[in-house]
Amino acid sequence: MALLEVHNLKKQFNGRTHVLNGVDFSLEKGETLAIIGPSGSGKTTLLRCLNFLIPINGGKIILNGETLFDSENPVKESDAELRKKRLHFGLLFQDFNLFPQYTVLRNVTLAGELLAKERPDYKENKKQILREIEDNAKKLLADVGLADRMDRYPHQLSGGQKQRTAIARALAVSPDILCFDEPTSTLDPELTGEVLRVIRSLAEHHMTVIIVTHEMAFARDVADKVIFLDKGIVQEQGPAHEVIENPKMERTRQFLAHYHEN
Repeated sequence: MALLEVHNLKKQFNGRTHVLNGVDFSLEKGETLAIIGPSGSGKTTLLRCLNFLIPINGGKIILNGETLFDSENPVKESDAELRKKRLHFGLLFQDFNLFPQYTVLRNVTLAGELLAKERPDYKENKKQILREIEDNAKKLLADVGLADRMDRYPHQLSGGQKQRTAIARALAVSPDILCFDEPTSTLDPELTGEVLRVIRSLAEHHMTVIIVTHEMAFARDVADKVIFLDKGIVQEQGPAHEVIENPKMERTRQFLAHYHEN
């Protein structure tokens, strides 16, 4: 059984602008999925729908056998229920979204501390729980190469270090799937390599990853699957090397030819 199943997902804005027009795909646990396509094709909107950051107009999302959304059986959910759904997915934005007033370590521990307050044993075991959250955050920061930057503030970091901090923060709440929205789009080539190495390591350690990217070499070499999204529809999909290199994938080939020309 697939970890994630997305069926006929639809999203429109203002009742007129159709951005997703029936997206279908599935993802196995431990797989890396790269989503490619032209600007305005719905890639970022798809990630935001998966993370329940915007309302969805149609379709179904199933995670690990549990239906998280079904437009045919709509239910009104509380903020707490939405937060619970969002915890299944970690989303990293292009602009990092770090809290400038907090240190690197505090940025990584904050979400876990807020969630811990909802635990029934929080008051009784507060010190131990907070110690565990901090120890886990320090390990994650060491894993992404920031063991010596824990006491720094975001303005003291490079772009690559900020993105790696954001990765550690997303991992701190143990999501089922980690989503990246063009994580290297604002970085220069050297810093891009830093971030892609961390994402490659996550893939090698069987973290389930969805990445919207224009890094075609990375998509071909690291992703298990590639989706070519255009006009809100999955035009072509399959194993990475087939989608990117197979001449029969005509729509993808046309996009890549135009992409390289520009």
